[in-house]
Amino acid sequence: MPTPARPTRRAALKGLAAAFAAPAVLRRHALAAPSETVRHASFGCSGMALADVQSLAASKHFKLVAAADVDLSRTGEIKKLFPDVKIYQDWRELLDKEKGLDSVNVSTPDHMHAPIAMSALQRGLHVYGQKPLTQTIYEARRLTEVAARSPKLVTQMGIQIHSHPVHRQVVAAIRSGAIGKVKEVHSWSGKDWGDRDPRPDRQDPVPDGLNWDGWLGVAGARPFLAGYYHPGNWRKRLDFGTGTFGDMGCHILDPVYEALALTAPKSVRSDGDVPGADSWGLDNRVHYVFPATPHTAEELSLHWYNGAHRPSDEVKALLGKHEMSGQGSVYIGTEGVLYSPYIDAPILLPEDKFKEVKLPEVAGADHYVQFLDACRGEGAASAPFAYAGPLTEMVLLGCLATRFPQTTLEWDAATLKVANVPEASALVRKKYRGGWEVEGL
Repeated sequence: MPTPARPTRRAALKGLAAAFAAPAVLRRHALAAPSETVRHASFGCSGMALADVQSLAASKHFKLVAAADVDLSRTGEIKKLFPDVKIYQDWRELLDKEKGLDSVNVSTPDHMHAPIAMSALQRGLHVYGQKPLTQTIYEARRLTEVAARSPKLVTQMGIQIHSHPVHRQVVAAIRSGAIGKVKEVHSWSGKDWGDRDPRPDRQDPVPDGLNWDGWLGVAGARPFLAGYYHPGNWRKRLDFGTGTFGDMGCHILDPVYEALALTAPKSVRSDGDVPGADSWGLDNRVHYVFPATPHTAEELSLHWYNGAHRPSDEVKALLGKHEMSGQGSVYIGTEGVLYSPYIDAPILLPEDKFKEVKLPEVAGADHYVQFLDACRGEGAASAPFAYAGPLTEMVLLGCLATRFPQTTLEWDAATLKVANVPEASALVRKKYRGGWEVEGL
C-alpha cells in the first residue's frame, strides 16, 4: 500500500478530533439511561486541555458546562469559544457545586491526574484522562480498581493515537503473524523532557491570576520560579511530570503492549541518564523483560530509548533503505521485521520477502467522539482504565528504573513492589501534601 505523508503529532490529533477501598456512592444520574446531551467539565483551560475540549466538541452531543484552571490568565480562549462556560479556579469547588455533570476530562500536569480523576469517579462521572493516566504506579492501580468496580462509568485515556488507523494496522499486522512470533522490540523518542541543571536558587513573584498553592496541589510546597514549572516545563520535574518516557511512552508503547498482549514485566533495567534532585534525565535507555504471550517467541525483550539514545547499528541495519524516524518502533520476529514510524504506515522487512504481502486493512476512529458516544450508551471506549492503567504502570516502572541506574529491578506486580530493591518500592507511591488527601489514594 502507498505510504501516506507523515503528519505532525499535533496535526494527527487534530485530524482524529475532526474524523483497596470502594469508591464513594455514585450519583444516580450517572447510571441512568443517557440523555442526548453529555454535560461536561474540563480540568484545565489551555494547552492540551483546550485541545481536548475542542476535540470533544466534534460531537454534536457535547456541552461544556464548566471548566477549572488554577491560572485564570489562561482561561480567555475557552471562554471565547464557549461563552456559557462557568469558570472555577479550584477543581474541588467545581465538583462540589456542579451537580448536573455527566463527564469530565482531566488535562492538567501529571501530578494532579489521579486526584482529580479519582474524585470525579467517586462522584459518578465518566472520565477522559490524559496520559500518563497517573504520575505513580500506585495511583494507576487504584484508578484501575475503582473503575472496575464501577462498570457503568466510561473511562478513556488520552492516547489518541490508539485509534489512529496506522496504529491499528500495526496491531492487526502483528496479531496476524505477519512477521511470525516477536522476539524483541526497540522503541524510541527523540524528545528530551528532562534537565541536567540544578533548580535555580531564587524565588519569583507569583503572577496575577495564578493560585500557586492550587497549582502545587498534592505536591510539596516550594517557591514559585518563573518559567521553571508553569506553564510548560513541569514535564521535566520529578514532582510534577514523568519526563519523556512518561510523556511519549504511553503513545509509542501502546501498540507494542496491545499487539503482543503483554502483561506486567518481570524486570526492568536502566542504563541511561540518572535524574537529578529536581528533574528527570535527558537521555534514557531502558530494558524490560516480559513473560511470553501467544504472540511472542519466548520472553519478550523490550528496549526503550529517548533523547540522544537510539537502537544499535545492528537494529538500524534491519531497516534497509529506510531512515530511522524521530520516534517509532522496530518489531523483530521469527519471520521478519515490522518497522513502525510514529504516526506513519508500518513497513514489513526485508522488502524483497514481503513485496507481495498486503498489510491488513483497518479503520480508525475518533478517540474523543468514541468516548462521548460510550457515555451515551453507544459503543465502548477503546482505551478504558482497565487497559490504560496496566499500560501506564508498565511505562512508569521504566521511569522508576531510571532512578536506580545499572540495577535490574525485579518487579512483583501483585504486591506493587520491587522485590530486590526496597528503596525503589518506596517510590511506587507518594505521600500527598497535607490538606490535599483524596479518598482511595
